[in-house]
Amino acid sequence: MKIKLIQVGKTKDKWLQEGIDEYLKRLAAFTKLEVVEIADESLKYNANPEAVKEKEAQNIFKHLKQDDYLILLDERGQHKTSLEFSGFLVSILDKQDPVFLIGGVFGVAPSVFDRADSCLALSRFTFTHRMARLIICEQIYRAFMIKANRAYHI
Repeated sequence: MKIKLIQVGKTKDKWLQEGIDEYLKRLAAFTKLEVVEIADESLKYNANPEAVKEKEAQNIFKHLKQDDYLILLDERGQHKTSLEFSGFLVSILDKQDPVFLIGGVFGVAPSVFDRADSCLALSRFTFTHRMARLIICEQIYRAFMIKANRAYHI
């Protein structure tokens, strides 16, 4: 079982990267979470949002296998509690490799929405893309702790 997180752009903030690294280390007891950074194209293409999203989509698709279960993280996605998310993730892991995707500053191209198997929101709040990376890593770890009946969630 393997989980992948595709993110557009790099995590440049040291404190955020340290938090992500901590959850990657904790997750190692349960699974491998691979983080893939896709080039942020927002400063190219004369900042044409559609051109940027299309180029980022091309780069995203290079890192997806046909049978991956793509979970797009988007503010318009479905809301789940941590318990619901744990059950959702466990049910996917029984059949496919889940791939979480955090798009770029302009969002994602329609082709990425079409490819997504699920669309989840992290919260009704809006987070920076960089913060979303830390939050999804923590929630994946929490999901495994819930599955293992460990006290982390209580």
